[in-house]
Amino acid sequence: MNIKDTLFELSETSGASGNENPVSETALNMLKNYCPDAHIKNGNVIGNFGEFKEGLPLLVLDAHIDQIGMIVTYITDDGFIKVGNLGGIDRRLLPAQPVIVHGKRDIKGVICSVPPHLTANGSEVLSFDDTAIDTGMTKAELDEIVSLGDTVTFDVKCRELLNGRVTGGALDDRSGMVSILYALELLKDKKTAYNVTVIFSAQEELGERGAKIGAFEINPDIALAVDVSFAYAHGEDEQKCGYLGKGAMIGISPSLSREISDGLINTAKENNIPYQIEVMNGLTSTNADRYSVNREGAKACTVSIPLRNMHTPVEVVDLKDIELTGKLIAGFIRE
Repeated sequence: MNIKDTLFELSETSGASGNENPVSETALNMLKNYCPDAHIKNGNVIGNFGEFKEGLPLLVLDAHIDQIGMIVTYITDDGFIKVGNLGGIDRRLLPAQPVIVHGKRDIKGVICSVPPHLTANGSEVLSFDDTAIDTGMTKAELDEIVSLGDTVTFDVKCRELLNGRVTGGALDDRSGMVSILYALELLKDKKTAYNVTVIFSAQEELGERGAKIGAFEINPDIALAVDVSFAYAHGEDEQKCGYLGKGAMIGISPSLSREISDGLINTAKENNIPYQIEVMNGLTSTNADRYSVNREGAKACTVSIPLRNMHTPVEVVDLKDIELTGKLIAGFIRE
């Protein structure tokens, strides 16, 4: 399995929250290589790995499949598309961004940017009420292609940086998906200590909605939410961040299972896998929060990949961290 190629393919396939279908189909085909019964249900891509054995605990590997984006709310008489946000988009980056409107067919546009010479305050952050997309088309032309409620994503391709790092959009959380797929690759023909189900869950950016229904259906004993977390960049608080290239960030929180956190740490130590600790003082704002209170509750933990520039079109990850995360997951699951 080529980690970079898999990441690029997933990241460059659209899947804004609520419209994950394109990337779900791509992920389904990938997951079927390891989980032949993989299927899509209520937006979630779900598959069972290997042979299920009676008496073994059920462990779920979860990574969310959706990405931040926008939704079409109105088309003006002069042909501009008004939008609202899907997830926590950093509004500072909106002006002049190229985007793709996913209508009856994809059309390209740009977010309008008022030149600084014409603004009273050039430093003002654009609100979504003031945001409009210019496609070069008239309202009549747009009405044939674009409907209210269509989704919009940033028009961005992944690129390689130096020293094994890459940049692109939707690396949150396609990186987590790739690490799970890589773990399954490592576990092929290996005995596992758990029955394993994989879920690439929908609508995480809208409040972990896919994980909520997936958790109820699967009802696991143990849940690993494989997501991204903040990697240190210039000017940030080092105490609140991990570091690129130093391995997965294992979550510790009162809302998580310390037993599973310690088990992951022990796995990393026993297999000489670099890792980092991420301490949270309450909820994690990941899908782990849904699994930990599902039905009777599951022993949940987060395994996070360090990422810079979260929720922007220029997110940055280190491919080595994705590989190390996959190795950690596989080591924890292996008998």
